[in-house]
Amino acid sequence: MAKLKVTQVRSVIRRPERQKRTIEALGLRRMNQTVTHEATPQVLGMIKKVQHLVKVEEV
Repeated sequence: MAKLKVTQVRSVIRRPERQKRTIEALGLRRMNQTVTHEATPQVLGMIKKVQHLVKVEEV
């Protein structure tokens, strides 16, 4: 399974609570922080919901 590098590029200030929780569930706590995840359907769904706040690269 592929690995994804997810970086938060936009702030969650003034965003709906669901988007804030999704960013937190991805393990992102601050701007420009990067985490690595397996490309599972669950993670891909979370990324799709906050795609305007993150940058995704395949590793």
